[in-house]
Amino acid sequence: MLEFRAAKKEDCRTIAELYSISSDGVADYIWTQLAEDKENVYHVGQRRYENEDSVFSYKNCIVVEKDKKIIGMLVAFPMISDGAVSDDPVLAPYSQLEFDNSFYICGVALFSEYRGLGIGTELMQLAEQQAKIRKFNILSLVVFEENTDAVRLYEKLGYKEVQREKIVPHPLIHYTGDAILMIKNLSK
Repeated sequence: MLEFRAAKKEDCRTIAELYSISSDGVADYIWTQLAEDKENVYHVGQRRYENEDSVFSYKNCIVVEKDKKIIGMLVAFPMISDGAVSDDPVLAPYSQLEFDNSFYICGVALFSEYRGLGIGTELMQLAEQQAKIRKFNILSLVVFEENTDAVRLYEKLGYKEVQREKIVPHPLIHYTGDAILMIKNLSK
């Protein structure tokens, strides 16, 4: 039996591991920049998700448990963009894909043995419910074009491509090509 629940502070290490999966290396790149004295990137991610004053907080996460073990997560929050583009050339393409005034699905991930079972779709449906509760009509997300399984899932769920940006290659980032901004309009 699966349990979907709001994340707790003690879940942050597992959330960091899952967010690393969902970002396909982008989080690892960021966390490497923030690491203190050879600190493990997952520890940096854990610290970030423990921060309650950031959008990257466990407070914006839902976790899925099976037999009391976290197997997946969703990170989603309102995207209120200031229009600024990162001055880091590796991160700039992603900041250019921010869709202002949307409910942003920042990350969805499952450990590999739980993929293909419909759990990701359930997490995406929870994101829609959260968007409606918070009075957002638009959901947004960014996906790598080479992550064809994810692109297919999002298209099946009604997301449409609206913009692309060329990825700046980096050894920690798993894909090349384009990053795609996709949105879903709930008012249609």
